[in-house]
Amino acid sequence: MFQLENKYFLYALSLVPVFIIIYWLYGRWRKKALAAYGDISIIQQLFPDVSNSKRIWKFILFLISFALVIMGIVNPQVGTKLEEVKRKGADLMICLDVSNSMKAEDLQPNRLEKAKQAISKLVNKLEGDRIGIIVFGGEAYVQLPITTDYSAAKLFLESISTEMIPTQGTAIGKAIELAVESFGKDEGKNKAIVIITDGENHEDDAVKAAEAAAEKGIAIHTIGMGSAEGSPIPVYKNNVKEGFRKDNEGNTVITKLNEQILQEIASAGNGIYVRASNSETGLNNVLDAISRLEKKQFESKMYSDYEDRFQWFIAAALVLLLIDLFLSERKSKIYQRLNLFNDKKE
Repeated sequence: MFQLENKYFLYALSLVPVFIIIYWLYGRWRKKALAAYGDISIIQQLFPDVSNSKRIWKFILFLISFALVIMGIVNPQVGTKLEEVKRKGADLMICLDVSNSMKAEDLQPNRLEKAKQAISKLVNKLEGDRIGIIVFGGEAYVQLPITTDYSAAKLFLESISTEMIPTQGTAIGKAIELAVESFGKDEGKNKAIVIITDGENHEDDAVKAAEAAAEKGIAIHTIGMGSAEGSPIPVYKNNVKEGFRKDNEGNTVITKLNEQILQEIASAGNGIYVRASNSETGLNNVLDAISRLEKKQFESKMYSDYEDRFQWFIAAALVLLLIDLFLSERKSKIYQRLNLFNDKKE
């Protein structure tokens, strides 16, 4: 198992292109400054032992050293001890809608990102429960098989986007059926499905699928993302908003929360329905319902010990910084002698 202890420091690597731009601007300024004193080729002859290539290599060594120091601060860790742990908890499958309508911004920053933030908070509050993630649009796919590895759950959660499933739609019924299959054949009332969607354009019999799940003792809760008034669906290109999605007649498409279908699904699945807002996603109510589920004891393998790997990166950075420190910007004597020998031959 591999993990990053301080992964947010990776943002510091964005300074690398900034350093490159500053170095390039400095080079331009230096050339202009030298040109002010006369012809650059003549000035260079006055300093024949100065090496431009060594100056570039020193800068490259600095950039690599900086990147290695950042990686040292991030501290990659490798799991070294795998233990079998007995836990007591419930099984929870999150079914997350990734259709285009989830890009609507009636919840900030948008419906999908708000849902992902809510799921992340839910994972933080789980204690001993197993969790899995299913994404659905026109089709449904298992994004994360049911697991006790909460770090993996957050990692998989970050990668979810509306581009994951090319088939558009809201196949809630397929998501429920896939979630039921993912639980396996174990019986017991320790299982729950949480569906997070705007409920729009549902295209299968989700209520019937919820009833079938309820017959197996699986509770189904629904969280409605969006507003009854609706919101246009933004269209982005290269992370720049170009406008809003339009229908075949050129009218702006407005996507609205379909509360009725989500209430019906929750009722059929012996669960609860909550509507998300900018201030509250309703997950506390869902967590309360999950906490009332029967707890089942199960065994899982977990890494209980991790070894730091920051020292390798820091050591490599120090070596490169020492090389940079002792690397002169002057041409080596061997290089100068070779040039002198070539000049004499000519």
